Amino acid sequence: MILLTESLPKRKENYTAIDAEAFDLKILYTWILAHRSNFFYVHCNDARTFLKVIKKNITLIEAAGGLVKNENGEYLFIFRNGKWDIPKGKIEKDERVKEAAVREVEEECGIKVSELGDKICKTYHVYINRGEVVLKKTHWFKMRCKAQGKLKPQKEEGITDVRWFKKHHIEPIVENTFPSIMDVLVKQKLVTGRVALAAE
Repeated sequence: MILLTESLPKRKENYTAIDAEAFDLKILYTWILAHRSNFFYVHCNDARTFLKVIKKNITLIEAAGGLVKNENGEYLFIFRNGKWDIPKGKIEKDERVKEAAVREVEEECGIKVSELGDKICKTYHVYINRGEVVLKKTHWFKMRCKAQGKLKPQKEEGITDVRWFKKHHIEPIVENTFPSIMDVLVKQKLVTGRVALAAE
């Protein structure tokens, strides 16, 4: 996880500093992956401006998804590539962000979204696609779903399980998910923590 911050982290001893002047995500990403258990931070004067510079120098893919809540107050999670996740996917050409979010959730989980709510936040995570370091920006929305039949994981997308979790029983999610997903859960006050740029 890479934290872009205008002040030093509260628990600085848990982080490794990366020099803002020498920061190049394409070059640093492999090194960061080799230190997966560590947290990193970049101390900069303006985090928003710094993020804009990062986005200009790397391939950016936009995606959308949603944190779905049902009538019983449970939240919908998917299990993909060995981790718990929230349904999301790439925004197609000429598709609106909100439309993409609903479509992806419905396709990945086999449900029908009954209500699209407010935007929760945007997250960023980094991965390698066909040998190229890519930055994915994901737009997250609140969604509601009425009681329906059996959930259907979209197996062709690598999803092996879709499940409802009560707010106070999401420990398995917290213990085995991505930093960017934790950001969404923090924004929705399902867990406490810090928002960051995630290297996954």
